[in-house]
Amino acid sequence: MAKQKKGEGFHSAAGLIRYFDAEEKSSLRMPPWLVVTMCIATMVIVTVAHVAIKL
Repeated sequence: MAKQKKGEGFHSAAGLIRYFDAEEKSSLRMPPWLVVTMCIATMVIVTVAHVAIKL
């Protein structure tokens, strides 16, 4: 049987792990409920515009 390597794996070799290592203090933070509310508001606006303009 082959030995299992206890390393970091492919994701670290691709450089993907770097994005999750540190959080910046100056980044914009939004609560999840705000993101969901903005998505719903956008859907409502687009639907109303589609119905009102009738393209």
